[in-house]
Amino acid sequence: MPFNWLYLRKFILITLGLVLMVFAGVSFYESRHLKEPVVLSQGVTQVKKLSDYFRGIRGTINDSNIYILEGVKPGGTILILGGTHPEEPGSRLTTWILAENAEVDQGRVFVINSANRSATTVTRLGGGYPPDFTIPTPWGGQKFRMGDRWSNPLDQWPDPEAYIHYPSRQELAYVDIRNLNRTWPGRANGTLTEKTCYALIQLIRKEKVDIVIDLHEAELQYPVISTIVAHEKGQDLAALASMMISGTEGFSIGMEYSPPALHGLSHREIGDHTQAISLLLEAPEPFLDATRGRTDRELLLEGKDEFVVKAGKHGLLFEKMDENGWPVEVRVGRHCSTILQILELWSEENPGKSVMVKGVPRYAEVIEKGIGNFLHDPAKADSKRIYYE
Repeated sequence: MPFNWLYLRKFILITLGLVLMVFAGVSFYESRHLKEPVVLSQGVTQVKKLSDYFRGIRGTINDSNIYILEGVKPGGTILILGGTHPEEPGSRLTTWILAENAEVDQGRVFVINSANRSATTVTRLGGGYPPDFTIPTPWGGQKFRMGDRWSNPLDQWPDPEAYIHYPSRQELAYVDIRNLNRTWPGRANGTLTEKTCYALIQLIRKEKVDIVIDLHEAELQYPVISTIVAHEKGQDLAALASMMISGTEGFSIGMEYSPPALHGLSHREIGDHTQAISLLLEAPEPFLDATRGRTDRELLLEGKDEFVVKAGKHGLLFEKMDENGWPVEVRVGRHCSTILQILELWSEENPGKSVMVKGVPRYAEVIEKGIGNFLHDPAKADSKRIYYE
């Protein structure tokens, strides 16, 4: 019987396909289960879980850690959210610096590194994103998951034909049912993402949070960039912070009003549904631009891309872009300084609710020393002071 080359070719192709599936499966599993250590600052007095405020989130991937820093003196309460959109890594890295370095003399600061932890376990489908990245440190380096804008389909599926926001009944993009910044204020019997927002609302109400700061990054082709987006309750605070930063910190940041008619966003719904002032910070991230080149770790960390520069020369950007790019240290430094400036101004205007924080580097120091210099080696830390995201 003559040898059948067609069968051999099919066998080889099937075998190669299976090998690729195994390697891809291992990569996806490792990315989803990568442990990201947080070495707690001495200022962290307790760590809670999001389910402490809403039992409906208990046991889910989004039962996130809440790092609580408390001062000796009573004062106000601030909540800082990182990881609403984990594909914007500057937000999570900023919260790492806070959780590992901040100390509070007066008031309380609540820090959440992974507001949507599910979204940290997947990258954008078809986006060609790296699954992770490493921040250089004096002790070698620390690896972080890359993440996506939306909750992982493994945790919430399927998407509806149309997403009707609760409670406004406004119709939004169907995929935004998995977007933590489109599902506020959430609901107790909703999807995983809606339940996460609902749990965060319960935290804000129960702890009587005064200000919520939601950290983000944006593509340079997006008009809401390099700015503080403020609910009307926080417009004066945001405007003053914008002026002070632009005059003293070495970078400029604008201020935008939260659109009353656009629902689901943190800067709108937190202010409408709780006692808190809600602010959202945006820093530039060329990694997200549609005109970018290769979407790799280098672009993520260095923020340099010739195609985005060319788009700027054609007037297609809402923020400047040159050969220096937008390194991650610049983006994180902006967030650190903006948070500190907001707290300083708040404390001056509200002495009975002051929040006095120390140990957090400002913009110039983050750029000079690098993010890794503010991360601590878990191998040398007390195991009782290490938590994992």
